[in-house]
Amino acid sequence: MTRVLVTGGAGFIGSHVADAFRARGDEVWVVDDLSSGRRENVGAGIAFVEMDIGSPDLDRLFADVGGFDIVSHHAAQIDVRKSVMDPRRDARINIDGLLNVLEAARRHGTSRFVFVSSGGVVYGEPEVRPTPETASKAPLSPYGVTKLAAEYYLHYYHRVHGLEYVALRYANVYGPRQDPHGEAGVVAIFSTRLLRGEPVTIYGDGNQTRDYVYVGDVVAANLRLADVALPPAAGIDDRGFNVGTGRETSVNELARALMEVSGRSVEVRFAEARPGELRHSCLDASRLRALGWAPATSLRDGLARTFHHIAGHQEA
Repeated sequence: MTRVLVTGGAGFIGSHVADAFRARGDEVWVVDDLSSGRRENVGAGIAFVEMDIGSPDLDRLFADVGGFDIVSHHAAQIDVRKSVMDPRRDARINIDGLLNVLEAARRHGTSRFVFVSSGGVVYGEPEVRPTPETASKAPLSPYGVTKLAAEYYLHYYHRVHGLEYVALRYANVYGPRQDPHGEAGVVAIFSTRLLRGEPVTIYGDGNQTRDYVYVGDVVAANLRLADVALPPAAGIDDRGFNVGTGRETSVNELARALMEVSGRSVEVRFAEARPGELRHSCLDASRLRALGWAPATSLRDGLARTFHHIAGHQEA
């Protein structure tokens, strides 16, 4: 039986990934400090360990288990605005924390390290959209810098220590269990305000665009890349895979779509744009599609599922 560790597995995306590994018959452990994750997100049959990824006790967990075959590293500080306000904290979690996990994986013979990068920030403001993995890297926030630096650390561990890895460069992920933080948290924020009949606030003119990909499709990408044969890694782009739909949606369009699927309408207010946020982001996932993956959920269907999930939990 494959032993899988999901860091950040009590969070939005990580918990769905942990559930999927468990559903296919793997033994799954979740490490999460619950700073943003929720204990109730951890499914039945999954071992939960409350721990900071920077803790020295992490190595002891690897030793006690006998090593993990797959490490899915979702734990991170993910808010662009918070990284701008406190870049040192961002680096402590996203760089120092990663290195602690990598060292344990190296020492205990992990076969595949699946790292969650970010296609929404490592490319900066790209000249080409949808943006391929080979595009120039020009992050415009400390968060983006840490994600890009992490990929270089992974490449080092692969070339020097033989650790097999893959980096998933997510677009803006949304879906059930999403908390209203981070850029993609706009779906959860808008849904909550619609349920309360409160105005929604759009920062900037609302014409900024993102590539919104449903969490179920992201989970499918994780499982696919956990086992697939990987190409040689001459550079970081050889092991980097965009996970997105290739479709741009403006914040204005997103607000309208949510009102349509929810059957609710509220006032839309505009505020000043926030520093560190990109104008446009959209990913070309052709390389991942060539491995047999494709997004299966339309934006409208995904928004409807997300809204009704949030509505159900608020009513509960």
